[in-house]
Amino acid sequence: MELSLTEQLCYCTVRIECQNSTGQISTGSGFFFNFKKSEKEIIPIVVTNKHVVNGMTIGRFIMTKADTNGNPTNTDHFTVTLPNLQSFIRQHPDSDVDLCALPLAPILNHAQQNGIRLFYKSFDISLIPTAQQLDELTALEDILMIGYPNGIWDSINNLPILRRGSTATHPCIDYNGKKEFMIDAACFPGSSGSPILIFNPSGYTTKTGNIIMGSSRVLLVGVLYAGAQHTATGEIKVMTVPTFQQPVAFSRIPNNLGVVIKSERILELEKLFN
Repeated sequence: MELSLTEQLCYCTVRIECQNSTGQISTGSGFFFNFKKSEKEIIPIVVTNKHVVNGMTIGRFIMTKADTNGNPTNTDHFTVTLPNLQSFIRQHPDSDVDLCALPLAPILNHAQQNGIRLFYKSFDISLIPTAQQLDELTALEDILMIGYPNGIWDSINNLPILRRGSTATHPCIDYNGKKEFMIDAACFPGSSGSPILIFNPSGYTTKTGNIIMGSSRVLLVGVLYAGAQHTATGEIKVMTVPTFQQPVAFSRIPNNLGVVIKSERILELEKLFN
C-alpha cells in the first residue's frame, strides 16, 4: 500500500488519554520521534507536553496494527495502558520548557513478543530544520497541525484531525526571548502536544523570492503547548492549552493564536534516554 505524504503524517501522532486519582479524564496529543544512536540503534519515544501528563496516574493511547505485508489495518488496534504513568515519563530538565517524553521501546518489545505487528511513522532529526533551512523561512509560512482538538478523532480508524494555519510570528525569532513562536490556527483543548509542521506539498517561495516548484517541503518546527485567551475581565493571557473540557461560562475565549515550542528543544530530551 502506497501512502501519500499527508496519509503518512496521520500515523505519526497518538491521542493521549489520562486519568487522575479522582477518576477525571483528560486528553492531549503526542507524536512518535526517533533518536538515532548509531546506524543500527534508535531510541523511539512519544513526545508530548508536561501539562498533559502532570498529576495523572494512568495513561492510555492506541496504536494501529499492521497486516502481514506491513500495511496499516486501521480498524484493528493495540491499546497501550500505563497504570503507573509517572514512572514512564521523562521530563525536560528545564522547568520552563513544557516538554516531556516516554520510552516507546518497552511497548514495541511487548507487542512483538506477543506477535502483534504495529504500524506507525516517526519524526526524526532529519525533519528538524537546519540553520540553512531556517534562513529560508519568512515571517508568514503555511503550517499543518496534527492532533486531537477537544479529544476529537476518528476512533474507528484511529486517525487524528489535521488543521491548516500559518505562522503568526517569525519562526526563526525567539518570541518574547524564548525558543518559541506563535501560530494562527484553531488551538482547542486536547491539541496540547500536537506537532507543528511547515507544510508545502507542491512547492514554496524562499525569503529571497526564489520559487521552488514541484518539490515538497515538510519541516517539524515545533510543539504546540499554549494559547492566547481573553479572560472575563478583558485581559489577554497566554495559558497552556487545557486538557480538560471547560464550561463556556468560565469566560476564557481562545483567539486562535497558539504558542509553539521550537523543535530544536526536542533534541534536548535525548540525554534523558542514555
